[in-house]
Amino acid sequence: MAKPTRVTNRIRQLRIDQNAMTQAELAEQVGVTRQTVNAIEKGKYSPSLEVAFLISRVLGRRLEDVFDYPLD
Repeated sequence: MAKPTRVTNRIRQLRIDQNAMTQAELAEQVGVTRQTVNAIEKGKYSPSLEVAFLISRVLGRRLEDVFDYPLD
């Protein structure tokens, strides 16, 4: 079984704030599958740095406004 990532995110809420953008719409703009967006949102998968930056840009937010990683 895969270990969940410690990276947390606010993608779902930011999508909703973005005129109720769907996972499929975000995925298309980023160039990944809807299943990938779903897995990232649920913390089952950590995106590559490139995908994280693309998600942040599509959502119009800074990387640190979308993703967080605990220091402890």
